[in-house]
Amino acid sequence: MAVNLEAPRAEDLLTISGVRLGIARAGIRKPNRKDLLVVALEDGARVAGVFTRNRFCAAPVVLCREHLAGKEPIRAIVVNTGVANAGTGEQGLEDARAVCAAVARLFDAPASSVLPLSTGVIMEPLPVERIARGLPECFSDLAPDHWASAAEAIMTTDTVAKAVSRQAVIDGRTVTVTGIAKGAGMIEPNMATMLAVIATDANVGQDALRYLVREAADASFNAITVDGDTSTNDTLLLVATGHAAHAQIVGEGTAEFGQLAQAVTEVARILAQAIVRDGEGATKFITITVDEGETREECARVAKAIANSPLVKTAFFASDPNLGRILAAIGNAGIADLDASRVGVRLGDVTVVEEGGRAAAYTEADGQRVMKPAEIAVRVTLGRGDESASVWTCDFSYDYVKINADYRS
Repeated sequence: MAVNLEAPRAEDLLTISGVRLGIARAGIRKPNRKDLLVVALEDGARVAGVFTRNRFCAAPVVLCREHLAGKEPIRAIVVNTGVANAGTGEQGLEDARAVCAAVARLFDAPASSVLPLSTGVIMEPLPVERIARGLPECFSDLAPDHWASAAEAIMTTDTVAKAVSRQAVIDGRTVTVTGIAKGAGMIEPNMATMLAVIATDANVGQDALRYLVREAADASFNAITVDGDTSTNDTLLLVATGHAAHAQIVGEGTAEFGQLAQAVTEVARILAQAIVRDGEGATKFITITVDEGETREECARVAKAIANSPLVKTAFFASDPNLGRILAAIGNAGIADLDASRVGVRLGDVTVVEEGGRAAAYTEADGQRVMKPAEIAVRVTLGRGDESASVWTCDFSYDYVKINADYRS
């Protein structure tokens, strides 16, 4: 039911020198489905990550932060679907450590060189024995061109796998970026309920990589929302193998860093938008842009207030131009000194609100016309500055309720 989203073709996904991927059917929650992934990294690879801000973060998030802060280079990433290993207390941490240790034995490396990621049902124990039994299959399956299978192996309620590649020329050399992501529900910035792994063969230092992953997340996964709920397991990992034959990228402000940042951010944004297009029960993909704000932060706050309003989302599902719902969301965004008489709203090519009230030329028929397509653009002008921000979201359909009512069955 995804909105204008097709599954990636394996032949379109470019390999990253220094990265291999292997999958298994471990029966973690359901039989006969790809549910376990190992990503192997060659020596010299650097990894940076950003994670959920949910204070009830999952055990694998705790360990990822711990291992990234340590001295051991990261040699592998392990991802399981079906069970989130969140809300599992100390036992969850022990289980995540056991999985890391099992992976590490296959690579003859320390357990702290493994980053664990989990997604699925919360408050269920991680089936460590099933995962351990499936790891040798992942190990024997390792290959550089398994990105498409990897994208399938991390899906939960997703209906379409999500993966994309891009290239850039840096210092006369071609640099490749390939990424995968999963997510369809519990999507709200900081971050979305998602897992994503993006890899590049660029030669970039650790500090620059940490800066880049934060910038890419803010321009992508932190700018999407499906239902306003922030998950316990959100993780974005950015890997740089350094195998591309160009000089090392020094950092922010250089032309080389800008070229790499553009490619990485484009991959992240495409993956993030794919999550919204595949939002649980989604029938509409909606871009909400707020401009003429004093700060980018207040523009984003207004955009999210509109995007997260169940009343607005159900109106989009029904193609009902209920303009009062949009205005109410704008007014509820927490901007105390907002002058409502300066606010304007456009739906597609139709001006629906000007100077805080219904536009003189607006007709209900025009409103219905622009709300019928599968992709809709909303533009709000605040009339108080020069800053802007965009958020991507989807509608609420009957199927959203059905999917989440049946999620654990």
